[in-house]
Amino acid sequence: MSLARRPLAALAAAALVAALGACAAPSQAPAQPAAPTGAGFPLTIRSALGDAVIDAPPTRVATWGWGATDAVLALGIAPVAIPSDDYSGGDDRISPWIEEALDDLGAADPVILDSSAYELDVEELLTAAPDVLIAPYSGLTQEEFDEVTGAGIPVVAYEEGPWVTPWRDVVAVTGEVLGLEAEAQAILDDLDALVADAAAAHPEFAGTSIAVPSDSAGIWYLYLPADPRVQILEDLGFVSPASVTELDSGEATFYTTVSPERLDQIDADVVLTFVDDGALDAFTTSTTARLIPAVARGAVAALVNGPEVSALTPTPLTLPWILPTLVERLAAATAAAQG
Repeated sequence: MSLARRPLAALAAAALVAALGACAAPSQAPAQPAAPTGAGFPLTIRSALGDAVIDAPPTRVATWGWGATDAVLALGIAPVAIPSDDYSGGDDRISPWIEEALDDLGAADPVILDSSAYELDVEELLTAAPDVLIAPYSGLTQEEFDEVTGAGIPVVAYEEGPWVTPWRDVVAVTGEVLGLEAEAQAILDDLDALVADAAAAHPEFAGTSIAVPSDSAGIWYLYLPADPRVQILEDLGFVSPASVTELDSGEATFYTTVSPERLDQIDADVVLTFVDDGALDAFTTSTTARLIPAVARGAVAALVNGPEVSALTPTPLTLPWILPTLVERLAAATAAAQG
């Protein structure tokens, strides 16, 4: 999944309806979470940067990176500080799904931590007086970790490395930190059921091969099965063709770049791509893009703006927000592929 707030070029280039029918989305942010009992505290969470010792369920929660804000909100708690969203957020630098969840909770506006350079301003964080910083899917540095913990605030960082924590693990560890483990598991179960219901409503997805290429200023990115966005497509029944992994140069965990002269080797029934507003026609008629066989056949689904592209990176809030749109467009592309 590898998930993340990727650098803009990687994310934008690429780093989640009617057929859903009666499939009801899980609540994005429960109005009242179960009260933490305090059982299991003090709690020690180990990470690659150091341990976080949490004496009691925190009440003033700050988040950093991608997904943690959504997990906290889905558990019914309003964070006091969150990272800015400079890609899918509006003038307030808050994504639409987070804004909706904050409104549902009737929460005060959190401190918006500037994440435009992916660097944590610790002084800015401290103005929110948090009693924990949750950042399991982030690029938090050792220096930042040490500075925040030195100020007396425990930091829940990543277990293995920056930007590699699976999205389900982000939800699980957030629930553990907040003393709401059962509620976090219930959220994951609801999300899995939501995706499974969408897959069941579209049996034509099963076994259909899909590739996720995207053009950013002439650089072609191809997303790999390790990317959480590709994993969501596989959860819907699609399969990644061998040609995708055969093109992998090993340059990154979640994507590879492909030279234009090799685009014809992307052998998939369907393509999902990311484009700016109003740019889909230019993509589908591009001589270069049409080297991809699925594009030439018109079997293309697209996410067409910043919020849509960001939302495909799954969290408890983005999946319910993007899934109906995603499924509708994938259904049209699959119909084109199958004639």
